[in-house]
Amino acid sequence: MKRFIILVLIFLTACSSSNPASFFNVTPAPFNLNMSSTSEQIQRAFPEARVVKSLNTVNCNLMVNAALLPGDHVIFVSGNDADAKAQVTSILKEWFGWQTVIDLGDITTARAAEMLLPIWINLMGKLGTPLFNFKIVR
Repeated sequence: MKRFIILVLIFLTACSSSNPASFFNVTPAPFNLNMSSTSEQIQRAFPEARVVKSLNTVNCNLMVNAALLPGDHVIFVSGNDADAKAQVTSILKEWFGWQTVIDLGDITTARAAEMLLPIWINLMGKLGTPLFNFKIVR
């Protein structure tokens, strides 16, 4: 049932978890800070879509099961549509177990989340595992 609902949500709300990087070597190519995020590009191509950027800062296993890591760690959302972000936030919490979802703002803030990729790749190499995440301490 969850898979069916997720497929329906993809048609109603586009949730982007991609990063704009090229992996011709072991590390991703440098980012051009003037370029737009992949989510911004999707939003421009489909202006009526309710695009929400999330889940691009963690490994695919952790995306759907936040409990794989102990404690409270964060996931981010970005998007122009408040209702779409609320819907994605609800799914992140209720289905995937995320306790803390931080709304970064409109779709342009997706650039910041995408810029975490280089440090994420380096940390994965240093830690020897993709099962880690960031925690925001306030």
